[in-house]
Amino acid sequence: MNSIQGRYDFVYFFDCKDGNPNGDPDAANAPRVDPQDMHGLVSDVCLKRKIRNYVLEANGGEEPFDIFVRQGSILNESITQAHKDLGHEVDGKAKKATRDQVKDARAKMCHRYYDVRTFGAVMSTGTNAGQVRGPVQLSFSRSLDPILPMDISITRMAVTEAKELDAPNQTMGRKNLIPYGLYRCHGFISANLARDTGFSDDDLDLLWQTLQNMFDLDRSASRGTMAPQKLIVFKHQSVLGNAPAHKLFERITVTRKEPVQAARQFSDYEVSINRNDLPENVELVEML
Repeated sequence: MNSIQGRYDFVYFFDCKDGNPNGDPDAANAPRVDPQDMHGLVSDVCLKRKIRNYVLEANGGEEPFDIFVRQGSILNESITQAHKDLGHEVDGKAKKATRDQVKDARAKMCHRYYDVRTFGAVMSTGTNAGQVRGPVQLSFSRSLDPILPMDISITRMAVTEAKELDAPNQTMGRKNLIPYGLYRCHGFISANLARDTGFSDDDLDLLWQTLQNMFDLDRSASRGTMAPQKLIVFKHQSVLGNAPAHKLFERITVTRKEPVQAARQFSDYEVSINRNDLPENVELVEML
């Protein structure tokens, strides 16, 4: 597969209503926040997990769209299998791979696994297959306004054991959520790194498709209603890019409409895109 020929930068908006978009294990799974200004945060790892899950389901785990980092997988076994498929006589850490074997196994892993050639991976934890720096990188997502994390009590009428049947109280539990949050994420796609991993135009099309559909595959009561709202892409004609990414991102501004005091839906915001005097050889594409 031929790798992409130009750099891409993109802005991705998604929202969450009456749910927990990304719980923090260090805070009893409460929604992640910036403690200084109480804006909500969603980690890049959270979004990458959703992308991996969608690609896996959409392509049945078949090469070249298999997923390396998946639930229940044993990473070292996948790395060793790549060596074995190439005819290398290796067995975990029992025999070190040669430099040429590492190079070949690295290429095999990039070809087989979508997430390796997209996000990169450290594959030197068992039989060595090197390391890959992925061309697609995501920032932390940050909410446009401060969010209100809520800890809500819930009850269950059923009991766990028969001895609890006569207990006067119902079983109590907790749910963490926010009433509403609109999040902004910045993405970067390096054509230079894509040449190294083989990230192709087909891979890129699959990424755009995934960003627009992955929340429908990830429904749960704890996450409330999450949905993609905007995907705005800056396409560069050159490998290294034709304008600084942060200057392009400044062209996209979001304001809360008047007289809305507390946003509760995407229509409470207005997204403005400055299309005037775009840098030469940069194309703005509004995909969503």
